[in-house]
Amino acid sequence: MPKLDKGTRIYAAILGAIVLGLIFLALYEPPIVSDLNDRLEADEHVGNFPYAFRVMRVDNGVAVMSTPRSSAVPVAQVLDKIFPGLGNSDPASPLFQELQAQLATTQKRAKRIVLENPEIKRVKWELDRDWLTQHGIPLPPDAR
Repeated sequence: MPKLDKGTRIYAAILGAIVLGLIFLALYEPPIVSDLNDRLEADEHVGNFPYAFRVMRVDNGVAVMSTPRSSAVPVAQVLDKIFPGLGNSDPASPLFQELQAQLATTQKRAKRIVLENPEIKRVKWELDRDWLTQHGIPLPPDAR
């Protein structure tokens, strides 16, 4: 292997440090976010639900949480991905209504768990664009 000159070694070291720093920033989760997500996962109901409600960040006592629900995204598309096999079930059907209620109840429970932390004053919901995209659900125009 050829020897690198001093300038190239310094450049490689700096570039390596920058790459490691970027990786660290991308993967770093503040302790409060990590703790809240651990609590969500530990809850029997929320942790076993097919969609993983998560705290994405905490800003000045406001926990920003992910949700697949939005008035701009048809709930039928979301439910079909959370509960595969629902297909084009009639929104008036008892099964559809039950699954929609289950989603809403789980989301409320996730919020309640997060609000149990004394550092959290309120929860703000943010559309989980990544999840929707990964599951082939078109994003509303204002969500891109």
